[in-house]
Amino acid sequence: MSIAAMTTEDLDRLVEVAQLVTAARDAMSDEIVTRLSWAMSEGLTLLDRLTRNEGLMHLLKVLDRQDTQSLLIALSDAIHAASQEVPATAPATGGIGCMLRVMRDPGTQEGLRLLSVVGKHLSHNMREQHRQGG
Repeated sequence: MSIAAMTTEDLDRLVEVAQLVTAARDAMSDEIVTRLSWAMSEGLTLLDRLTRNEGLMHLLKVLDRQDTQSLLIALSDAIHAASQEVPATAPATGGIGCMLRVMRDPGTQEGLRLLSVVGKHLSHNMREQHRQGG
């Protein structure tokens, strides 16, 4: 587009962009530039450390799977429900009778089963890593 073909609207946009650049340049004090460069440097260092972490990269791959997403959603819903339920109920009275009532609850049994399965697989995987020299 030639300068002669520019409309008033085009010129107004150019003026706005120039004003934006001028305002940004004026706002960029030495302190802000120093803080921004420090933040960028720290961010890149952190990103480098994270991407070199084999365990974290493996965890991110697992977290990206659909079945794991469903588990995470269920876990977040459970945390929310527990945060509502616990304050609304009376404190446990204690004793063996109270423990037996809690243990009879199918939800408690399923929760313990879930933790047991996670613990079983965690122990197995840790032993395998140890055998492989990890």
